[in-house]
Amino acid sequence: MASFLGRLGEWCARHGRIVLAAWLMLAAALTAGTLVFGRPVSSDVSIPGTDAQRAHDLMRHGFGPGYDPGGSVQLVLYSKDGSLLATARKHAVEDAVAEIRKVPHVVQVDTPYRVGGLSSSLQIGVIAVRLSGNDHSKLTETTQQLSAAAEPVRRVGVEVVPAGSGNPADKEIKTGASEIIGVACALLVLLFAFGTLVAALVPIFTAVISLGVGLGVIGLLGHLVDVPKQAGVMSSMIGLGVGIDYALFLLSRHRKLLADGVPVHESIRRTATGSGGAVLFAGGTVVIALSALMLAGFPMLRTLGWVTGISVVCAVLTSLTLVPALLGLLGHRINALRLPLVGRVRGSGDSGSGWAGLGNWVAGRPWRVLLASLLVIGALAAPALALKLGPLDDGYGDRGQASRRAYELMEAGFGPGSNGAMIVVGELDTKVASADAPVVKDLKNRLEHTSGVAHVAPAKINISGMSVLVQVVSDYRPSDPRAGDVVRAIRGMHVPGVQLHVGGQVAGLTDASDRIADRTPPVIAVVVLLSALLLLLAFRAPVVALKAALMNLISLGAAFGALALVFSYGLGSRLVGMDPPVSMDGSYLSTIFFSVPIDSYVPLMLFAVLFGLSMDYEVFLLTSVRQAYLRSGDNRRAVADGLGATGRVITSAALIMVVVFVAFIAYPDPLVKVFGVGLAVAIAVDATIIRGLLVPATMVLLGRANWWCPAWLDRLLPNLSIADHADDDEPAASEHDKQLVGTAAS
Repeated sequence: MASFLGRLGEWCARHGRIVLAAWLMLAAALTAGTLVFGRPVSSDVSIPGTDAQRAHDLMRHGFGPGYDPGGSVQLVLYSKDGSLLATARKHAVEDAVAEIRKVPHVVQVDTPYRVGGLSSSLQIGVIAVRLSGNDHSKLTETTQQLSAAAEPVRRVGVEVVPAGSGNPADKEIKTGASEIIGVACALLVLLFAFGTLVAALVPIFTAVISLGVGLGVIGLLGHLVDVPKQAGVMSSMIGLGVGIDYALFLLSRHRKLLADGVPVHESIRRTATGSGGAVLFAGGTVVIALSALMLAGFPMLRTLGWVTGISVVCAVLTSLTLVPALLGLLGHRINALRLPLVGRVRGSGDSGSGWAGLGNWVAGRPWRVLLASLLVIGALAAPALALKLGPLDDGYGDRGQASRRAYELMEAGFGPGSNGAMIVVGELDTKVASADAPVVKDLKNRLEHTSGVAHVAPAKINISGMSVLVQVVSDYRPSDPRAGDVVRAIRGMHVPGVQLHVGGQVAGLTDASDRIADRTPPVIAVVVLLSALLLLLAFRAPVVALKAALMNLISLGAAFGALALVFSYGLGSRLVGMDPPVSMDGSYLSTIFFSVPIDSYVPLMLFAVLFGLSMDYEVFLLTSVRQAYLRSGDNRRAVADGLGATGRVITSAALIMVVVFVAFIAYPDPLVKVFGVGLAVAIAVDATIIRGLLVPATMVLLGRANWWCPAWLDRLLPNLSIADHADDDEPAASEHDKQLVGTAAS
């Protein structure tokens, strides 16, 4: 493996123009393809085998046009200056309804002047539009057409706000500014790390090409599979971070070898052999962690996992091919355009006095460092016990978004539950002719007397007479856990002659939470075991592999603790740009702290992403420690030397990751903010406390056991090790040293 990577890197360096042209053409072709054909998003929020999915399937058959989840749109009207029953306003609403009926795919329009269409104040009303044959991926475009058709109402001073009834996952997230901010901040870090503009631009250029290819592939895949709306932003966050980091690791090693006087192409070969192998295994752990989400039993989460993994694969491929090509083309000009006072290049003989000193300091007092680190991490992780999970509805969206304004108007006019109506579908044992049948009346009566139910709409019978549909509005907003309790209460009802199913947004999210809770343990087990196995193949050391997996789990606790402080306790919700609820006049109902629920699938997704990203730094640190151990055979010295050699690079890489993730916190979507906070805190803790203190302390305490491997296991493992060589370092370990280390380890 190592020799192959070395040959690949050297070939790319000697044919740099061909490799560069190939990547540029690929990125340009994929980008052009997405511009021509588009990048559709149509999140699959169905969960096969659940009660909500059964209700949605029944709802599609025989209840008339438009009874299809996501196949309807609501236009919320608000007359600030008076009643919607005023003559001029009523005529304007009727004109708007006539125009809305002309929009393609509209099959039914219910005016606000129906039963339940106007609020008690008569100032808020709802035009309900049902669609048929509309492409769900174009629901946003259709909604804009419907909103434009309501212009007659706006001309008389009535506010019109569209609110799609589909799941929020159908709303596409568009990025742009966050990526630009992240790249700009990363460039500043690289300038200080390298001290030359040319060297700083290489990782940026590589990451941009990688991101362009990855997003192009993901965009075109949207024509073949349901690509979640979060795919673009998640791929941008992860792809940009790892793309810059992997190129940074390779470039740092190459510049050190050049400083030692190694020829350019030989330096690239050694860099690809050693650091390139570490990049390959590090990227593999991220992909494995994301792929494990396929076991979550949630189609949207499963697709989000492997789609996001595409950006990581692209980052690895560009790092192993495009980076060597650029290094070969630039030669010694990699150090051109130097900045004063920063970025001094250190050779292999200079491990960095600061980090090496820290390594020696930790090695001298491992027990105290271990206990102190665990106490700090324990304090950071403690708030995670109060992590508040629940649906994240439009009420937590940005105040500038129409979806939030519509949410607030609906809540003010029709109650909190109006934003998440439940669809109760009953399969009847016997055929009925109308909603006046006794069994239907009995069902409706029982629903009206269910605790937590605010309103029950008239029942509707399908054309076969074997199913009944009733819309139910609860007393609670969709993000309130009590709304899920109402769903469970209805499902637990026993109505003679009726088999009940509950669908709608709240029911679907309730089923998703239950499914994910059941699948979380096996997903975690698969991620940990497969990642540990990959590390075992990389280092042929079972103790190191298991310890690395444990360390990653510890860093996750700090991330969840930070999420609890910011969102569950609300201590930093305003700082990350979350707006508290507002009253009808636009004033804040909460001015200091307010809690924000976290979607139930977010912790599992964060676990997969963070476990993989944390393993990146573990791989690079362990590679350096292992190579130092092969040279000296002294475990304590190897830990200090390994930390000294990688500390500065890992810190720079982590800082780049942190600034990229923090840049995405500025994005208005609440889900992106949650990921930004969790990823940034976890990486910061991982690169400082975990890799700088906890890992070195445990490795010193374990001594030679770090690299122990039973003879039978050593014979079974394939020869894929990325660290049992030191030919990319000077001086290389002699054969006598290697034999000495092998004897000591056994």
